[in-house]
Amino acid sequence: MPRRLIIVGAGPAGLTAAIVAARAGAKVLVLEQLDRPGAKLSVCGGGRGNVTIRLAAKEMAAAYGRQGRFALAALEAMDAQGLCDFLSGLGVPTVSPDGLHVYPASQRAGDVTAALVRECRRLGVEIRCGVAVDELVLDVAQSPSAVHESDRPAAVRGIRANGQDWPADGIILAAGGCSYAALGGTGAGLKLARKAGHTIVEPVPALVPLVTQETWPAKLAGVSVAEATLRIDLPHERQAASRGDILFTHRGLSGPAVLNLSGRISRLLIKASPVPVLLSLPLASSGIAPGESAAAILERWRVSAGASQVRTLLARQLPRALVDALCEQAGVAADTPAARLPRPVQDDLAQRLAATRLTITRTEGFEHAMVTAGGVALKEVDPRTLASRLIGRLAFAGEILDLDGPTGGFNLHWAFASGALAGTAFSGE
Repeated sequence: MPRRLIIVGAGPAGLTAAIVAARAGAKVLVLEQLDRPGAKLSVCGGGRGNVTIRLAAKEMAAAYGRQGRFALAALEAMDAQGLCDFLSGLGVPTVSPDGLHVYPASQRAGDVTAALVRECRRLGVEIRCGVAVDELVLDVAQSPSAVHESDRPAAVRGIRANGQDWPADGIILAAGGCSYAALGGTGAGLKLARKAGHTIVEPVPALVPLVTQETWPAKLAGVSVAEATLRIDLPHERQAASRGDILFTHRGLSGPAVLNLSGRISRLLIKASPVPVLLSLPLASSGIAPGESAAAILERWRVSAGASQVRTLLARQLPRALVDALCEQAGVAADTPAARLPRPVQDDLAQRLAATRLTITRTEGFEHAMVTAGGVALKEVDPRTLASRLIGRLAFAGEILDLDGPTGGFNLHWAFASGALAGTAFSGE
């Protein structure tokens, strides 16, 4: 097994891999293109660092969708409690204010970064910053395309950076994706993997705000709605839905319900732009039966609260600015009482409450994306070790792989868990 290990990328995946491998006796060198390690980790979760979510491994795997089966081995090796124990051992106790989402007790993501770096130094791990890796050095002379065809697969023997070859018995690519370029998301690791012969699923922004063709959402910038539902309104995509808070922005939509669907919409925008979506707004205060339709509610108000203005009744359920925008679109005059609302107008308003149609023209791009969807094709990686199936002594960890999850700690957990698994497989044990 390899003893000299080079890890490309000093984010949570790379630093965790370094710690696990060094504890098992490997001599580890971490190379980071930025001038400091853990830059992106230190700002995660608005700086609070939502490191994981208290779910069983199989429940967590399900949240990654089609990629979940691939992630299961890493999640079982380091589940939520396992990650909390790992961080606690580094001097970072954790808390879960809502019993589900887990943060460092200090509520400072930078404390996690500092603890990882501190442990690396204690273990003798060398971290070199400001080093951009140019390519992987293979021990057989063959073209990248031949990697797929040769009976004798290539194996890495080091990396080339700054005009110098750095020998190694194993390499872990943990260089992230394309999100937040200023914090290291340049896609450099994906270029290394592609040049070496790996297939790269085209990266697209995920967990990213969406831009609408319609201009009225911009007039509501800063307004939020809890427990709304966003659906993609395309054939074969209508089952794709996300429920949670939404936030209107100066360009369109954000908030968890939007972010969690944004990666799928990003992929669709490549094929066909724009992408129509339906926004369903919740009406659920006292006196309204669970699941009661907007049409039924408006009709009941016509009978039981006929003298009250429609906008006043709706404003008890939704932000007033949003109510005014929807009523204006449906043609509801400001002082219209429920009993005197014309039937066609009532039907129009009910439809807008149940499924307001919006048109997504683009996302706000990688510069505003929390994670990258896409990356190294999972079929070319062994899920039990995260080792390459194509190139010997090469493994991957973190966002560089074609695996991403929703908001709430899933992506950070994957970084830690995948780093631990890759570090174990390449530890020298």
